[in-house]
Formats: sequence, structure tokens, C-alpha cells
Amino acid sequence: MGYSVGQISASAGITVRTLHHYDKSGLLSPTERTPAGYRVYSDADLARLQQILFYRELGFPLDEIATILEDPRANALDHLRARHRVLNEQITKLQRLVEVAEQAMEVQQTGVKLSPDERFEVFGEVTFDLTYATDRQRQWHDREGHQQAMARAATHTKEDWAELMAEGAEWRQRLIAAFEAEEPADGERAMDLAEEHRQGIIRWFTPCPTDMHGRIADDFAADPRAFALLVPPSEQRPGLAAYLRTAVHANAVRQSRPDEA
Repeated sequence: MGYSVGQISASAGITVRTLHHYDKSGLLSPTERTPAGYRVYSDADLARLQQILFYRELGFPLDEIATILEDPRANALDHLRARHRVLNEQITKLQRLVEVAEQAMEVQQTGVKLSPDERFEVFGEVTFDLTYATDRQRQWHDREGHQQAMARAATHTKEDWAELMAEGAEWRQRLIAAFEAEEPADGERAMDLAEEHRQGIIRWFTPCPTDMHGRIADDFAADPRAFALLVPPSEQRPGLAAYLRTAVHANAVRQSRPDEA
């Protein structure tokens, strides 16, 4: 049974031009031609093409593929081992590039201009999820508060971040203590903690009116990636994010009443 160039092209997913190139280079010449000069490929030609495409997928150059297929003394296993080694080296190099790209993305999307070692030293368990940073960058990029927060974050030194994180760790312990003591989420103690959190945002990042603080708290309760920026998973308690959200919204009501704020 014979196959036309068009049939081979469609079944193998390669262009007719590629088949012509393989023919011209001698890598894959059709077994037959019609009286009109059209190429006709046999089952054996198709099997050879499958081998060629296999080696091409692994990145072998055409001249090396020709050597493997044509020279009976060529050891295909040796070629594959050598290619395996090259691919692993490329993977290692690409992984390093991925890490560099992720670090650059983190600087752009979180504003934290610290080296990986410095980030680990300062933030510890609190890590930035780049998927969350990307999502919020897309959602909030045109909001003035987000832009101001990013700009302020970019100016923070390692010492600033260390101070910020120390304050946050101490605040978290008091929040957890209030939660475990079953203090009402809309009670004075919880609302004071919520207001303290809002003032921390104002101090370190951007003006934070109560409606903005409410959106942030809603995000904490709805998205574990967001809450993990505030409370590391090892310190979280079931219901703690919702508790904080209630406290934040209760505090917003309190702040709207000057005589009670």
C-alpha cells in the first residue's frame, strides 16, 4: 500500500515542505514515484518517518539521525544516553532560569526586593504564593491603594521587613489568644485587634479606609493563599479567618461612630 505526500503529512502532523526537505537531504526518500513524478511512501517509509520524528522530538539534529538510521554499526543506545545527558543539563539550566524568573515576578508582584536567603530569614514560614500575587495584580492593578502599597513595599529594607514581621508575629499571637479564649468577634478586644491591623497597613503600606480593610478581610476568609500571608498554616485555627473578618467589619461599624471609635 502506498501513501501520498498529503496523506503522510496529515497523519504525521508535519508539513509537506518538511517531507520534501527530508527527501532532498536523503533522510527519507519515498520508495516509489508515480509516472507523473509524485512521491509514494511505503509502510517501511512510514516506519522510518516515525523513527525520525522520535529522534527529532528528543532534539537530535538531522545529520545525527541519519547516522543512527543508516550506519548499522551506530549504537542507538549510546546516542540516546548522550542525548539524555544533554537534556538533563538543559533541564537544570532551565530550572535555574525559572527560579530567576519567579524571583523577578515576586519583586514585581509583591514589591519585596530581597534575595531568596533574605526572604527566608525575614519571612520564615510566611511565603508569597505567586499565583495569588498574580491574581490580585490583575484584579487590583488599577486601584490607587494597591499601587501605593506596591510602591511602599518596594522601598522597604530588610530591616523594615524584619520589624514589620516581628510586629505581625506578636499581633498574631494576641489574635489567636482572643480567638481561643472565645472572645466575641464583635467584642472590644477583637475589634481593637482589627483596628491595630488596619493601622499597620496604613503605617507600612497605604491609607486603608474601613471599606478597603473589609475587602482585605473578606479575601482572608475566602482565599487560603491570602490568609497564609497573615497567619502561617502552622499557626492557623479552623474559623480564625472568619473570626478576623467579623472583627474587621464590626470595627468598621464602630469607626463610623466617632463617639465610639
